Amino acid sequence: MSKIKIAVIGGSGVYKIEGIEVVKEHLVTTPFGNPSSEIIEAKLNGVSFYFLPRHGKHHSFTPSDVNYRANIFALKELGVEYLISVSAVGSLKEEYPPTTFVIVDQFIDWTKGKRERTFFNNGFVGHVSVAEPVEAQLQKMILDSCRDVGVKHGTGGSYLCIEGPQFSSKAESNIYRSFGASVIGMTNVPEAYLAKEAGMAYATIAMVTDYDCWKEEHCTLDEIMKVMAQNNQQAHAVLKNLIPKLNSNQFSFKKENTFAILSKPEKQTPEQSRMVEVLLR
Repeated sequence: MSKIKIAVIGGSGVYKIEGIEVVKEHLVTTPFGNPSSEIIEAKLNGVSFYFLPRHGKHHSFTPSDVNYRANIFALKELGVEYLISVSAVGSLKEEYPPTTFVIVDQFIDWTKGKRERTFFNNGFVGHVSVAEPVEAQLQKMILDSCRDVGVKHGTGGSYLCIEGPQFSSKAESNIYRSFGASVIGMTNVPEAYLAKEAGMAYATIAMVTDYDCWKEEHCTLDEIMKVMAQNNQQAHAVLKNLIPKLNSNQFSFKKENTFAILSKPEKQTPEQSRMVEVLLR
């Protein structure tokens, strides 16, 4: 088992960090099919970590088509305990303009039921609490890194996850604002909940690209891509600060999956037994 415990999952632009060394790629098969791509093992300032491009190396998977279960299971099988998500989002609050990083602490699932959102089904039963889907200690470390490198950021709030791939209508956007959510995106559910089922510490860097559509400011995809390029540069700075710090200050945390599995060992299939062994590591 690898001693590498840190992973980053995000867009392909995230790992193009100055000074990064790509060591090798890992092809991991899972009971849920293949992850979005080979998992990249890299080094940054001498610290090893994994990176997984959420939408594939060539951005070939829509948010609905991402195999979230395979992604999380593959990372857990490699030994990952700390998972940093980097995601583009729209802002639902005036105080979070484009280029702000919002370090959320809650999620609202507004997807349409197309996504497999649990490892427990088909006679394999478990119930994991996602009351606190973001690990507070990891969230704090990300916030500290944002401060260290001077990135404008917001603390806490909810990430509302829609199905996509279309952006919201104005009516929908105003409904979401009425919920009190801070940002809107398409990928962090079920990713965050599966990370909890896998016993990982998970936290999100939500990078604001636009004001969704609730403000009277039309924003084209080209304009959003320009902001994303700036956001990626800021993400590079945060990760270069965060990853070595996290590696040197690894912390223990409550794993919500420890007593969650109800299916008796003698009733589990060989594949289910393998899943238990990986998820409960």
